[in-house]
Amino acid sequence: MRHREAEQDREVAALLSAMAFMEIRHLAAEAKRLPADQPPDKILERIRTLADLCHNLPHATRPRRWLPSRRGTTPSTREQALTRRPMSWTWNTAGPQARAWMLSHIEARHPHWTPPPPIPQRRSTPPTLNLRQEAAALLGRWPVRAPAGEQPLPPTAHVLKALDTGTVCALHEEAAQLRLGLGTGGPWLRRHLHPDGVHYLVPDPASYYWPGRADGSGDAIRWWQCTALLRMYDGEQVSSMVAVMPETFTALPRNLPRHRQARLVHLARATERDTYLWGRDHKAICGPATCGHTPEPAGT
Repeated sequence: MRHREAEQDREVAALLSAMAFMEIRHLAAEAKRLPADQPPDKILERIRTLADLCHNLPHATRPRRWLPSRRGTTPSTREQALTRRPMSWTWNTAGPQARAWMLSHIEARHPHWTPPPPIPQRRSTPPTLNLRQEAAALLGRWPVRAPAGEQPLPPTAHVLKALDTGTVCALHEEAAQLRLGLGTGGPWLRRHLHPDGVHYLVPDPASYYWPGRADGSGDAIRWWQCTALLRMYDGEQVSSMVAVMPETFTALPRNLPRHRQARLVHLARATERDTYLWGRDHKAICGPATCGHTPEPAGT
């Protein structure tokens, strides 16, 4: 059933792409025929709307296989849903008029097609590890592995460390001072982390941030991209990323049993909500009376 739904989505995506191209071609010809004193604004807006709606559809006709940025990670519920139904993104981000346009073309040629369900929200509840991950943690197998063709991280990086809030903020401040590009938290982060919370940090670079590869300026990456599992002031655990210099991470104390470290790495990787999503949802109530933070005025 799922395979058939995915195949129908690909057929529908191809159909809608063709219909959009045909309509855009017709609209472009219509714009040329307008009198000189009549602006083509409405036609151009219609062309823009069709282009915005359908620009992702060619990818939906032949969706690429999901490739993790880190070896050993599994796709999130959101990524799984988008893989099962290639039309999910286009359908769920379209408004009523755009959906009506799509259905006007779909119903005649694919009468049995059903719209994709809503895209799952990233879970705010703690993730559950599968049996393979639990077994690997019990056996002490370290989850972070080098991309093909790259040297593994040194043994000093194969450690997950528990940190207090002050240390987490200090690491973000160092990343900002050194302009490493990941981890500029500032006062916002300090106000929203649990003041007495225990946080976790592990070197876990994505393949494109693997040490030794070129950074944006052409220099070799000399820092470690670390995954952080942070406890926010409301008790929720979220993931985050911060760039940490190897010597800074090595100097942090080791304080957890090995099997618990491995299990926490899997949990941090499987945590779907990050500080951005948490902050987005918190924004409406952010203020001195709730979290102690005073947001900057809009437009500053």
